[in-house]
Amino acid sequence: MENNRKKLAIITGADGGMGTEITRAVAGAGYRVIMASCRPQKAELVRAALLKERADLQIEIRKLDLASLSSVADFANALLAEGNPISLLMNDAGTMETGLHITEDGLERTVSVNYVGHYLLTRKLLPLMGEGSRVVNMVSCTYAIGRLDFPDFFTRGRKGGFWRIPIYSNTKLALTLFTIDLAKRVKEKGIVVNAADPGIVSTDIITMHAWFDPLTDVLFRPFIRTPRQGAATAISLLLDEDAGRRTGTLSASCHAKNLSDKYIHHVQMEELWNRTEEIVSRWL
Repeated sequence: MENNRKKLAIITGADGGMGTEITRAVAGAGYRVIMASCRPQKAELVRAALLKERADLQIEIRKLDLASLSSVADFANALLAEGNPISLLMNDAGTMETGLHITEDGLERTVSVNYVGHYLLTRKLLPLMGEGSRVVNMVSCTYAIGRLDFPDFFTRGRKGGFWRIPIYSNTKLALTLFTIDLAKRVKEKGIVVNAADPGIVSTDIITMHAWFDPLTDVLFRPFIRTPRQGAATAISLLLDEDAGRRTGTLSASCHAKNLSDKYIHHVQMEELWNRTEEIVSRWL
């Protein structure tokens, strides 16, 4: 543990249910953790609670709004200026918007927070990563029903009217494809990139704010995991020795899953990368 004492870990969405568990585990393993949060006051409550458990944890909070690409760039530029090597980057933050909200960058908000913001953050921080660095993207089993309609994906989340679950699924497909693509591009540098599927987790994100919430709760309760259970797969990808030996994989329940060829060689993978590069180019 001692040799991890000054290793740096960045965790987005670190004040959420799973983010808190990931922060606890990574800081507890001896890493210096930066909690990247769009809600610093909430993050401070989480930080205080974790320090109450263990006073020796090294945790700091920095503002990051993934719905603003300039905020992402500012956050990353500050780290680049400091020049400290990054050992772990956990892209955990996520949203499932209840209506169509367009960001200052002209992106549908779910798409910006779940995918484009994390894409830009990761791309900008790559110069601080090297042999042994790990990137973990929090995806979802819903990637399997996702589809990418260009250019509507970026500006509306999907072709047609707003529908939150398909849009969320589309962002998780994009993040899964980004994981596979990036893993190939940085493999020679010794950086490993993997995706974690947490299962259905009891967090704010699954609440529909609708009359059928109690019914949904009763029907799905046997399948819903606690944030700690949901975070376990991501934590294993960040910290377990064997997880550092594989890249471009998707894990669920702490085990690597076999991704079908449809995803490994997805017909839109290159187009997704190129279109995203165009969107974020001014900040790179």
